[in-house]
Amino acid sequence: MLKPKYILRLMLAAVMLLLAVAPAMAQTNSVYAGQTSSLSVVEIPGDTYEWELYNDATGINFASDPGNCLSSQAVFEGGISNGPVVQVKWLSPGTYFYKVTSQRAGCTMNLKVGTILVDLPLPTADLRLTQSSICIGQSTNIETHLTGTAPWSITYRITYPDATIQDITLNNLSDSTLLIPFTPVSSGTYLFEVISITDAVATSIIPSNIVTVTVYAKPGSSHIYQYDPLTKKKK
Repeated sequence: MLKPKYILRLMLAAVMLLLAVAPAMAQTNSVYAGQTSSLSVVEIPGDTYEWELYNDATGINFASDPGNCLSSQAVFEGGISNGPVVQVKWLSPGTYFYKVTSQRAGCTMNLKVGTILVDLPLPTADLRLTQSSICIGQSTNIETHLTGTAPWSITYRITYPDATIQDITLNNLSDSTLLIPFTPVSSGTYLFEVISITDAVATSIIPSNIVTVTVYAKPGSSHIYQYDPLTKKKK
């Protein structure tokens, strides 16, 4: 039978272990579907950490029930779910829970639980060209494909051959496919990209892909022959 002083020492040791666990932290409490965020704890030497994800807390005993998040909803980047810092890619909108379990020498010390709200994905723009090279006086279209919920507003940027920049905003777009006409008046290389897009839900300032249009000078007129083949006279 343990003496009272030894029982007291064991109780104090257990309390110290529980207090030693640092709180779990998310890089942010909300993200957009398709984004990756960090989950972390302040590392304590000698501790190991295991993370689990939950798509629903109804009836869940976090102390014993394993994570129930589907791979179509959220995944650990690289399949790595242990360590003081993990990266999670959130794939589907919803409210999720994460749990980190801290252990030392194989004994569970404590666990922490947090929540993450995953919003609808940010809108995006993808640019394509009907022609990548034209001559002065000809036209081409910058084909823009939008994702998200209508209506959209976009700001696209043109970088001219002399490195000057022009930003143009188009508002209240109802169609997810947009053709932006381009008729150059000087030769050189032009760059196009969307630098901002807003849909009915959110705004993204993540730049789109860049497309390049090469414009050539119009060739000058000339005779096919330097001399008339019949008279032999110079034209």
